[in-house]
Amino acid sequence: MERNSSLWKNLIDEHPVCTSWKHEAEGAIYHLASILFVVGFMGGSGFFGLLYVFSLLGLGFLCSAVWAWVDVCAADIFSWNFILFVICFMQFVHIAYQVRSITFAREFQLLYSSLFQPLGTSLPVFRTIALSSEVVTLEKEHCYAMQGKTSIDKLSLLVSGRIRVTVDGEFLHYIFPFQFLDSPEWDSLRPTEEGIFQVTLTAETDCRYVSWRRKKLYLLFAQHRYISRLFSVLIGSDIADKLYALNDRVYIGKRYHYDIRLPNFYQLSSPEMPRSPLIEHFRNSRQYCDK
Repeated sequence: MERNSSLWKNLIDEHPVCTSWKHEAEGAIYHLASILFVVGFMGGSGFFGLLYVFSLLGLGFLCSAVWAWVDVCAADIFSWNFILFVICFMQFVHIAYQVRSITFAREFQLLYSSLFQPLGTSLPVFRTIALSSEVVTLEKEHCYAMQGKTSIDKLSLLVSGRIRVTVDGEFLHYIFPFQFLDSPEWDSLRPTEEGIFQVTLTAETDCRYVSWRRKKLYLLFAQHRYISRLFSVLIGSDIADKLYALNDRVYIGKRYHYDIRLPNFYQLSSPEMPRSPLIEHFRNSRQYCDK
């Protein structure tokens, strides 16, 4: 206890207080280092944010080391700043190598730049999503799913080509690139439920799509909450686009558009206005949302 009090006394009470201040300012290198520190600490998160932070902090420590060597002539100040510069430089190289090593096939590059990057998804997160999927080719006039036969066991996202959706041979709508092939079916089932397609999906051209197996994707959602929320937003937006595509095809009375957002649209089934097959296509999804 006495030893601690004597140390405190030497540091505070007996330490000489600055009686005079230097009138001349430090050199430009010192002020440049301070500016780099201020700007460097404004970096964001993620790999590119870390690259920004470590690059500016490294330059700041390098300027401080040069300032200590040239102006102050203090070996200890120079040594510490140079060590910190080397650490920042090594961190920058390590992170740059990680970013450089993240490469994707052409389909995934298109998918990331068109759909995931605008939502702020980082490359490491997208890599996790991509590693759990596969790219599949669907030839022209081949079926992705058949009405009443194909089980709902995956979620797929079209990358190129065009898919035709029909019910009992009646055309409903098209699926274009960067739209889900089976978002209504996916959203209509709970994780433990099973179901079959109520529509037929046929390739009008040679198509390429990215597919995730149902069980594997649910396991990914359980491990990464951000990915779960990301897919929830994408699937919800995709279903909304398909519903508005249905709205363009529904007319009542004197060819007036019927607003699909009205609740009684889903109960509309009069002899004068038979229920559209596409309504059945989305009905399961709405019933699940109402539970």
